[in-house]
Amino acid sequence: MIRSLAAALVLVALPSLAFADAFSVTSTDFKDGATWSSKQVYKDMGCTGENTSPQLAWKGAPAGTKSFAVTIYDPDAPTGSGWWHWVVYNLPATTMSLPAGAGDPAKKLIAAPALQGHTDFGATGFGGACPPPGDKPHSYVVTVFALKVPKIDVPENATAAMIGFYLNASKLGTAKLTGKFGR
Repeated sequence: MIRSLAAALVLVALPSLAFADAFSVTSTDFKDGATWSSKQVYKDMGCTGENTSPQLAWKGAPAGTKSFAVTIYDPDAPTGSGWWHWVVYNLPATTMSLPAGAGDPAKKLIAAPALQGHTDFGATGFGGACPPPGDKPHSYVVTVFALKVPKIDVPENATAAMIGFYLNASKLGTAKLTGKFGR
C-alpha cells in the first residue's frame, strides 16, 4: 500500500517537474558556459568589441505569462554589487526572441511597449563585456523573466536594481543562459 501510494505521488509530481524544466533560453551567438565573441564585447573603457547584444530565443514559458523581461548581469564585476549590462522589460507575452543587436536603441529592434532600462554604463541599451585586464573570466548571466503582469511600472530613470526588484516580485519563472569573457 505504501509503495503504491509513493509510486502514485511520483507519477503526479513528474508532469510538474517536467513543466518546471520546460522554460529555457538559447542563443545562436553563444552556448551556455561558452566564451563570448568580440561581438558581445563593449567598445570603450579600453575594450575594442562590437557592443552587439546577443540573439536570444526562449520557449516553454509558464502558463499565465503576461509579459517578459530580459536582463544580463555580471556577478563577478569588482564593484561589490555586480554590473548590469542590459535590462529590457514590458516585452509582450507574444515575444519569443530578440535579434542580435536589439540592445542598440537607435536600431529600434524592440517595439513598444517594451523598454530598455539604464545599465551600469549609465545609459539605456546593451553594454557589452569589459572586465578588468587580468581578472578571471567573468560570467554574463542572461535571464529571461516570465511575468504574471502585462507590464511593470517604474520611473523612466529607474536603476537596473529597482527594475530587478519589480521583476522578481512579478515573476512566474526564469530561464538562464551564461556566457563568459575575460581579457
